[in-house]
Order: sequence, then C-alpha cells, then structure tokens
Amino acid sequence: MSKRIYLCLAHMSGEEQKYIQEAFDTNWVVPLGPNVNGFEKDLEEFVNQIPGQAQNDDTLGKRVVALSSGTAAVHLGLLACGVGPGDEVLVQSFTFCASTHPITYLGATPVMIDSEPDTWNMDPGLLEKAIIDRIEKTGKKPKAIVPVALYGMPYKADRIMEIANKYEIPVVEDAAEGFGSKYKGQVLGTFGKFGVLSFNGNKMITTSGGGALICPDAEQWQKIMWYATQARESYPYYHHEAIGYNYRLSNVCAGIGRGQMTVINDHLAHHKHVQALYEELLADVPGIDVHSQPAGGDYDSNFWLCTITVDPSVRIVGQENAYKTIVKGAVGGAAGVIHMADSAHTDCEPNDNVEALRVFLDAAGIEARPVWKPMHKQPVYKDVPAYVNGVSEAIFKVGMCLPAGPCVSDEDVDYIVGKIKEAICLV
Repeated sequence: MSKRIYLCLAHMSGEEQKYIQEAFDTNWVVPLGPNVNGFEKDLEEFVNQIPGQAQNDDTLGKRVVALSSGTAAVHLGLLACGVGPGDEVLVQSFTFCASTHPITYLGATPVMIDSEPDTWNMDPGLLEKAIIDRIEKTGKKPKAIVPVALYGMPYKADRIMEIANKYEIPVVEDAAEGFGSKYKGQVLGTFGKFGVLSFNGNKMITTSGGGALICPDAEQWQKIMWYATQARESYPYYHHEAIGYNYRLSNVCAGIGRGQMTVINDHLAHHKHVQALYEELLADVPGIDVHSQPAGGDYDSNFWLCTITVDPSVRIVGQENAYKTIVKGAVGGAAGVIHMADSAHTDCEPNDNVEALRVFLDAAGIEARPVWKPMHKQPVYKDVPAYVNGVSEAIFKVGMCLPAGPCVSDEDVDYIVGKIKEAICLV
C-alpha cells in the first residue's frame, strides 16, 4: 500500500467551496459574517435535539458561539462560571491538555480526577470524594467541573450532573472529541451549563481550526459573544471595561463548517462502521482488545478514534529496539517536536510492545498513537491535587489509537489489522 493512512483526516463534502467563495465574493473575510451566523444556527439545530422528539418540536433552547478553537471555548466557559485566581476546578485527568491548560490561564488550579474502567472517563465516585475533600481542605467548593468525552465516548452524564447539582457546582462539558456522541439520546455538551466543541482538522467535522461553546440561554450567549470579541462596549469608539479575547471564528473557516454540517451524519455513521470492523476483525487476535462502549443502550459514541489495548505479554517485532531513539517528528499532534528530550524514557510511558507496534505500523504507512498521557502524570502538573485510582495510568501503558476518519476505507482497516497481526511475534 503506497498511501499513508492517517489517524483521523478531515474529508471535504464539496459544499465547502460554495460558502468559501461566497465569503470572498462578498468581502466577508473577517471574524464575523453570514457564514459564522449560519454555522452557529446549523450547530444549534444539531445540538438541540430532544430524545424522542421530532426535529421541529420543542428544543433544549441552547445557543452556540463559534470560536477560533476548542481551547478558547474551554477558556470562555470557565471564565463565565466565575473561575479566577485561587479557585480550583475539577477536571478529568485522562485527556488532552486543552481541557486543563485554560484553568491555569485563569490563575486557577486544576484538580485531577481519574477514570472509571468502562468508559475511560471521569469516575463519578472519585469526583464526589474529591469535592468533599477539597471543601474540607480549602473551606470552599471547587468552582467548576470539566468531564471529557475521551475519544468520543460518552461520560456518565446523569451521575456527574446529579453530583454537580447536589453541590451546586457548574459543569463545563468538554465534548471536543465527542461531537455527535449521545448519552441516553441527548447530545453531549448539552447537559452542563456549557458545552465545548472542536472543529480542528482531525475532528468529526472541521473548519480547519475552530471550536464552539454551547451556552444555556440567550443571556449567557450574549456574555460569551462579548468576551470573544474583545469585550468592546457599545460606544462609537473602542471602549473596554473588562478584558476580552480575540476568539471569534473567521467567516471563511465558518464556510467550511457549513459545508461539513451537510455530511455530519455520514461521518458519524462511517466512524461507527469502522469501529464495528475493528471489533470484528480483531476479535480473534489474542492479547489485542478493542475498547467498545458499555452495553445497555445508554451510550452512543461517535468513535472519533478507535482504540485498542495490547496485553503486556504480547511480543511485537522489533520490541527490543523500543525507545532506543528520541522522537523528532509529529506524534500525537499537528506540529513537530520543538524541545528535544535528553532521553526517550519518562517515569510514565507506554509499554515496550505498544511503542514497538506504533513504530511497526508507522513503517507500514499507518499513523497510530499512544492514548493521552494522564494529566496528573505530566511534569507541568506534578504539584496539583489528584484523586487517582490507577485506571488511566494502566490504560496509558497498554492503549493505542487506530485510524478511524472519513478517509479510512474498509480496505484500509483490513490492511491495518493485517499489519497488526504481522507485527505480533508468534514464537
């Protein structure tokens, strides 16, 4: 196979060009305009679906602000919850750093919450334990809770919201990886006070770069819109009484998003199809387990990425050479490595067979990645409070992400599975 199979690569529908050209023809090449407004309305229609009701019936009443990134959405959601210096925010540890870094932007402290084994998401029991303990230790409640839809898998939204409501703590749902995922029929990002979406180039739909914040009502929508446009006051000149941010999505990028919204259901169906193929084709491979959603019908994951775990006993071709060289390219991100490490090892890393499998697949033209390294094991967060049970660290040692995007064909999945089998030493 001569082509390279990427983890999750955006696929254009053909509709995008129409909206992009319209932006240029009308000279709306700025962070506002008809495409931005239209994209927000498309998103509102999508997220406001109520389980069991037709699309034209009553909706959840959520409003959406299109922003420059999912990280910006996390930042503004926390800001609108009143997070500031000296506060604490309870956040899922098993996640990408965009869930946690905005907490520090605001001068607050992230408090890491470990995962449950079935969804790999925030453990509700640990969450409540952490709330009680933080109140006892600090004398005040945490300011917000940030659960994450890891790789698109829904978190136990009802249980998390029950705990949040019990202690009157607002929830900012990080559904950046979970656009279109549902829990008990309701779209993720619509349970909490705010919901975060991402349209990065590798997400379920893309605007090349971008995100959105789902707001509970028109009042909060207005507040977020104000913050996202430099907090300008209503005078005929620039007048500022608060610090704002340049976070609005451009009209050109929003045009891409409008085209992408015409194929979102196709993308969701494709990711689920790829997940089912992996489950079928890897079912008979000893030591390789595909992570699937819990049974029972409550979970409807978009399977943004398909993930596997590799038993420590599995031997991989070239395993003896794992971690012999320092990574210099792009692994697990869009950019290359800027800071060179002195050693290929850290105190928390995937097992040698997982790294060897990644290298083997890479040589075969297949992009695979380790799962996210838990935030409580990141050096930058070594001193923050963490409530851990060992789940995320254990998964990090054995977990791997496989390609699942719209450009991944059935033949690609056959090829990937074949290479995984080829990589396993049978003697």
